[in-house]
Amino acid sequence: MLKDYSDESAADDFELEFAIPHGHSADPFACPCCANVFSEVLRLTGRDLAAEALTMRRGAEPTMGSAFVRNARILTMNAAAPDADAMIVRDGRIVWIGREADAPATGEDERAIDLEGKVVLPGFIEPHMHLAPLAMLNVYENIGPFRYADTAAALERLKEVAADTPPGEWVLGRQFDPSLQQGPAFLTRDLLDDVTSEHPVFVYNASLHLAYCNSVALEIAGITRATESPAGAEIGTDSNGVPNGVLKGGPAIALVARHNRKPREQNIGDACLDVFANANRKGLTMLADQGTGLFQGVTELDLYQRLRDSDRMTARFRFSVGQALAHRWDETDVHFGQGDEWVRATGWKIVSDGSNQGYTGLQRAPFLNSDSTGIAYIEVDELNEAVGKRLGEGWPVCVHANGDAAIDRALAAFQRAADHGLDPGSMRCRIEHCSILHDEHVEQMAKLGISPSFLIGHVYFWGKAFVDDVFGLEKASKLDRTGACEAKGIRWTVHSDDPVTEMGPLRCIENAVTRAMWRSDELLSPDERISVDAALRAATIDAAWQCHSDHEVGSLEEGKFGDFVVLEKDPRTVPTNEIGSIAVLETWVNGRQVYDASAA
Repeated sequence: MLKDYSDESAADDFELEFAIPHGHSADPFACPCCANVFSEVLRLTGRDLAAEALTMRRGAEPTMGSAFVRNARILTMNAAAPDADAMIVRDGRIVWIGREADAPATGEDERAIDLEGKVVLPGFIEPHMHLAPLAMLNVYENIGPFRYADTAAALERLKEVAADTPPGEWVLGRQFDPSLQQGPAFLTRDLLDDVTSEHPVFVYNASLHLAYCNSVALEIAGITRATESPAGAEIGTDSNGVPNGVLKGGPAIALVARHNRKPREQNIGDACLDVFANANRKGLTMLADQGTGLFQGVTELDLYQRLRDSDRMTARFRFSVGQALAHRWDETDVHFGQGDEWVRATGWKIVSDGSNQGYTGLQRAPFLNSDSTGIAYIEVDELNEAVGKRLGEGWPVCVHANGDAAIDRALAAFQRAADHGLDPGSMRCRIEHCSILHDEHVEQMAKLGISPSFLIGHVYFWGKAFVDDVFGLEKASKLDRTGACEAKGIRWTVHSDDPVTEMGPLRCIENAVTRAMWRSDELLSPDERISVDAALRAATIDAAWQCHSDHEVGSLEEGKFGDFVVLEKDPRTVPTNEIGSIAVLETWVNGRQVYDASAA
């Protein structure tokens, strides 16, 4: 199990300078991979999330269940036996699967579940998300583009929230994204004053690297035209030098956010369990955090242990520790494979550049109509050393690389490690996001055995912007090349990077299959489309493989855990543009039901 770090001070343990790569605050579209987004707020308020988790109540339900699933259309994702119509789960594990006519006798504990011909798949797996930020955002209203197409509608929703909020209490929002929502580029003080003058208002940009507040919040924080911007951050001002409510970078955001008590009223452990429950509603049974330590240092492992000990987890959890805090991880005993089937360390995460839509992804050539080629968040020598060192220690290495030059560097580092006798392919090393791929990248990944995980929402949500504003059509067409990787036999996955885009495996599958772009009738590089079968594999068995868990989940076969999802329709038979709308009816983990749509 994981070591208990609860005796260590969260403030002493976490050093902000190591968690914020140079240049990140200039990137308004960055993600939680690139820098910690709450660390300064936690430091200033003295919150120790691991200590908070100690107060979690333990669950009374058993962690394992038994059932006889029958009269179903089971897509096993086991190539040796792809179809079945019945399955027996005993004490959390599958003991038999096949044709009901051949089923052995069942025990009295294995109650029969008649699915009336509904579709069953292995539980979906999210290979790249960020648990702690999502948990912290649990009390914020989602006013993002996937719910409100324009700023006016988002602000109207905040007015409704304010009307239901007692005067003086904070009105909170998140996911505002001016790159996708029609309207102004920023939520200024004046716009938020129109929402309410009786409450402090605070809204996070979808990137979490910017925030916005109204006059009441600025007054509570004591921010005036005389207030200097913190180092590495910016307090936005209008043309007269008066603070305009726009806060850029974590230290500036923290000046206001630390006064908001609402997040402090939540228990972080319970909030994490809420994240798992929301994932269950999407059919997810395993999540992988790709940035552990960038939130509150090594004590995050103690939070994870509290979750495990609560006996209330409804999804399995895997995590990669962040290179930005390497010196602190080296002082612990954390290692690859530490943990159990519920919580396990499975990777070492290195961030090499920023984001393409934020113009900080590292490029071979400048962005469209720009002289900028992006930002390297780690120098070549340090990247090479880190990849070799961590592989030598037995860690699978996951490198965040968006721009084509960043992918050049990542692959060169993996090649260098291979030249020194290490085997990144056998360790299932990954490139996270892996956005702009040239043919030679695909060839080299196939040669080295490197596996990409694509933020496939880039194609759907930002594809048109990539074509029109960021790269131009030729380079944008190299985005998220699932088809090219599939043709080369490279194992790949898709992910949400939640909170960058919302978790939704069926939506991700649809995005990969159709290559449609939001608010456009065109497809982005339709030759990169893949089959539904390939996309289903990416969301189940291949995601399990990337997370070093395919021996226990990812397919439905004897000996594996009884983690599965029941769908209203078969993703292989509906129109491809309707895959994301298929209803999740039930989700099961360890042979027990953790979500039932009929009871929701």
